[in-house]
Amino acid sequence: MNQASVLVVEDNDLERQITADTLREEGFAVEEAALGRRAMELLQLSRFDVVLTDLMMPGMSGEEMLAKVKLQHPATQVVVLTAHGTIESAVQAMKNGAFYYLTKPTDREALVMTVGKAAELANLQQENQLLRTQMEGKLQVEGIIGQDPAIQEIIKIVRKVAPSNSTVLIQGESGTGKEVIARAIHRLSPRAQRPFVAINCSAIPDTLIENELFGHERGAFTGATERKIGLIESADKSTLFLDEIADLGIGLQSKLLRVLQEREVRRVGGNESFHVDVRLIAATNRNLAEEVAEERFREDLYYRINVVTVTLPPLRDRRSDIPLLATHTLDRFSHLSGGRVKEISREAMAVLLDYSWPGNVRQLESAIERAILLCEGDKITPRDLPQEVLARKTLARGDRGRISERFEIPAEGINFEHLERDLIMQAMERADWVIAKAAKMLGMSYRTLQYRLDKFGIHRPEGKGASPTEAKV
Repeated sequence: MNQASVLVVEDNDLERQITADTLREEGFAVEEAALGRRAMELLQLSRFDVVLTDLMMPGMSGEEMLAKVKLQHPATQVVVLTAHGTIESAVQAMKNGAFYYLTKPTDREALVMTVGKAAELANLQQENQLLRTQMEGKLQVEGIIGQDPAIQEIIKIVRKVAPSNSTVLIQGESGTGKEVIARAIHRLSPRAQRPFVAINCSAIPDTLIENELFGHERGAFTGATERKIGLIESADKSTLFLDEIADLGIGLQSKLLRVLQEREVRRVGGNESFHVDVRLIAATNRNLAEEVAEERFREDLYYRINVVTVTLPPLRDRRSDIPLLATHTLDRFSHLSGGRVKEISREAMAVLLDYSWPGNVRQLESAIERAILLCEGDKITPRDLPQEVLARKTLARGDRGRISERFEIPAEGINFEHLERDLIMQAMERADWVIAKAAKMLGMSYRTLQYRLDKFGIHRPEGKGASPTEAKV
């Protein structure tokens, strides 16, 4: 039996039914859509190997849908159906990325053979992409940027838990990258070929979020004119990310707990429960233990989701990662200037290192993006940075001057290790080689600074500072 999945898009009900039934008889898993807009909705919910679409349809045409599919789902192959009079359009569609075209009325043998070959190509591309992801994963975890020991430890945890089905709780301040971690876990998991489903629980009113999560049956309430599949159900065999889970009401927490325990979901207004195989990753910027103590969060749900916990440090506690994150963001958004802006001046980098970043990585990315847009030359300078970054300082002004004076950023980019070592040496000298004082100056823990001193082979000069034991006091 052929297990390939096919989406048949045809506004003529009879033709669509005949085509779909033919493919089902050959063992394909088939879904149907009468219009292009509905087809794109289905593509957001499930991955299809092949889309078989008519060219001439009301609303969204086959050509328009082809462009959207190739942009949003590049591995999915598109086969177009066309009448004899529009073969020229079909040929043009192939030039635009379609796998092949079939003329109406469609020959059964040609239909099955063409769809089968398109499905083989789709599966091959998926396997190649998965292989590339796995090979890249041996060297790094895509999206997670940082050399700080705390971040490196988180990467180790991500690698270990990703292959399992265990629930993961990600904690950290807003903007620290909780969704980045969740997506990394999904990409490295066996569920990677299914869509990652995410919802921000704090962004949706209590009156609507149950419907978003669980869906509803037709007639469940006024205005429910058709069945709606909820996000939990659409995440079947995939990963569901619930951001800011602490904002869920107690009633919804109870229903979510039942989903996790029974692996079943029931739509609003429905009498039937459906089995779901969902891997849950939850995130919050609150202390859930305190929320439980204040009876704002169910204790049983807390223990159910707190199987593996990942706690992200704020950016102020991994200050040495700022240059790496800033240059990575510059690379990502350099297209906004047509590639003109290529580097960050040492004065601007000193300002970035001097700021507390209450909005964490998200705020840093926003500041760099803004600077790229406002920059008039090929190098970001302090005047391109937001006023709040220039105004609020966390280190003495003298430190910023010394950083600019002693550290030189080469034209080809920033040497991260040179910058990190230079900052540590400056802090140790200013603290008279007392590790605890230098760690406080750099905004990191004693253990983190000790790790870096060992990493760079930096040793206390004879007669300078205190012993490690004294430095901790």
